[in-house]
Amino acid sequence: MTTSLAVILGGAAGAVGLVALLVFLWFCLLHKRSVSRTSETGSSDPSLQAEQGIELSLLRGGPHPSDSREARRFMLDELNLATKNFSDINLIGQGKFGEVYKGLLNDGMIVAIKRRPGAPNQELIEEVRYLSSIRHRNIVILLGYCQENNQQMLVYEYIPNGSVSSHLYGAAQISNELLEFKNRLSVALGAAKGLEHLHALNPPLLHKDFNTRNVLVDENFVAKVADAGLTNLLGRIDAAGPSSRIVADDVFLDPEFIEFGRFSNKSNVYSFGVFLLELVSGQEALKSRFSESNQSMVEWVQNYQDTSDIAAIIDPRLSTSFTDESMKELIWLMAHCVNPSSERRPAMNYVVSELDRILEKEMNLTMIMGEGTPIVTLGSQLFTASR
Repeated sequence: MTTSLAVILGGAAGAVGLVALLVFLWFCLLHKRSVSRTSETGSSDPSLQAEQGIELSLLRGGPHPSDSREARRFMLDELNLATKNFSDINLIGQGKFGEVYKGLLNDGMIVAIKRRPGAPNQELIEEVRYLSSIRHRNIVILLGYCQENNQQMLVYEYIPNGSVSSHLYGAAQISNELLEFKNRLSVALGAAKGLEHLHALNPPLLHKDFNTRNVLVDENFVAKVADAGLTNLLGRIDAAGPSSRIVADDVFLDPEFIEFGRFSNKSNVYSFGVFLLELVSGQEALKSRFSESNQSMVEWVQNYQDTSDIAAIIDPRLSTSFTDESMKELIWLMAHCVNPSSERRPAMNYVVSELDRILEKEMNLTMIMGEGTPIVTLGSQLFTASR
């Protein structure tokens, strides 16, 4: 009985072993075919193949995949080459951080480089890492930094068409040409979206030097807010505190900040209202006054009523390229933004929604009036010769 049981158990064990061997051989055959197909046709899933490559690299101690939003540390030799040793030919401006140069990197990317004297500073690196992570269509991107040879440098994306101020009343202004009302509304909407994005960050980032010079336009006249967070950066790396680094022109500054030293998101709304005023008037608000009453343009808007003569404030170059209804709504929005009381000013998200509505309304009204279907044009064609 015992012998028979042993024979039965031995036979069962042998059968199990045989089945296991067959399963193993079948698995190996399938795996070989799979490898063969991959070697002949390449991976059917390139993203999976890439992920596997990254995993192997990490397991072998290789470099981590780079984050495109990470602040880049530029070498001085690279920036010297990009600017021809910071030649005066490439000097394009002077800002709060220092001289601004145009540069061409080895990879063909055009950048704007802000440079000033300064010893290496860890806080600059930390602030740049934060600011470079802010990405939005309507904000100028900070790409990275360089600290060598007792120089501090910030490297930004280059925006080719310069500032809005230069097109309204500065060096880029072209005689007998104008920026049509719909295009000015579009620029205003883009700038408002940039500020709205900054306010939506956690914690909110307040732009402490917002003005018409710090709104740039690209080749398609898409507005981009420049120097976001630069005041905070300067406050961290310099001896002066952030509050003493509020550097906007007085005309753009919130009256409550001037009087009480309080700066808030509504302070940005006030500055944006002055920006709208310059867009509509085509003049520099700081220097422009009405001769009859000696009022500043900001005071005129703050006292605006339905009965006011809006022609007094409108850029003559706009001619008849706008509807009275949309213009009056824009001036009303402007008046709310520059209200002396911050509590009575709208939030930036409301400003964005109103500008979006006014622009859409203006497009629809001008089409009804017989201007035809809007045509998308290049930025260089937005200026239309007046007749």
